[in-house]
Amino acid sequence: MPWSTPFDDPIPLRNGRRLRTLQQAADYVMRLPEDEQREARWQVAIENLINAAEIGGGWVMFARIGMLRALNGQG
Repeated sequence: MPWSTPFDDPIPLRNGRRLRTLQQAADYVMRLPEDEQREARWQVAIENLINAAEIGGGWVMFARIGMLRALNGQG
C-alpha cells in the first residue's frame, strides 16, 4: 500500500492535530528525538507502519493501534 494510505480513523494528537495517513505517522515518529525513537514503544509503531506500507490489509489497523499505544506511553 502506498504511504499515502489513510487510517480508518485519524490518530488524534494532544495539540489537536490528527495523523491521517501512514506517511504523516511516519513523519511524526521521525521528528522525535533519536533517543525516544529507539524506545520499544516507538520501535513497535515503526515496525507496524512499515508492515502496513509493504503488506497492507489489516496491518494499517495494527499501525494505528501501535501509534496510539506509543503516544500514550504504552510499550
